[in-house]
Amino acid sequence: MYSRRRKFAQFGTVIAIIVLGLGYLAYTGVQESKSYYVTLKELNTMGDSAYSKRLRVAGSVEAGSIKRQGTHLQFALREEGRSLPVVYNGTEAPPDTFKDDSQALAEGTYGRDGVFHANKLQAKCASKYAPKQGNSSAQAGMTEKAQAGSANLSR
Repeated sequence: MYSRRRKFAQFGTVIAIIVLGLGYLAYTGVQESKSYYVTLKELNTMGDSAYSKRLRVAGSVEAGSIKRQGTHLQFALREEGRSLPVVYNGTEAPPDTFKDDSQALAEGTYGRDGVFHANKLQAKCASKYAPKQGNSSAQAGMTEKAQAGSANLSR
């Protein structure tokens, strides 16, 4: 009887160690991948806590600020009259939509040198997916056809 209890206790101890180990790995993985989104204004008011956290900042790419060397990029983000120099040293090439005046999102750390050191970069070009302006007559024609189609369905 004593040997059964001992085996059960050993088995329970091994299971507890495995569960605690997996819990620790899950917790540290979440902590490493967690990043806070801040605006440029919030970044300036964070103080010393800005240097110790993974952050994401977004803004418009300043025209003429992009300097490329392979996958290494230097540029500046602007938002509401504020500007932030960014250095990107990622493993992936910057997206094709990353151009002057495009919207960009940089993820990384803020250095004490006042430069944001990004290791991930996303860019979007809003005009590429927006409907063309000035086609109101074509849109009006489509609306009339849709209304006529729905009238035919209700009959």
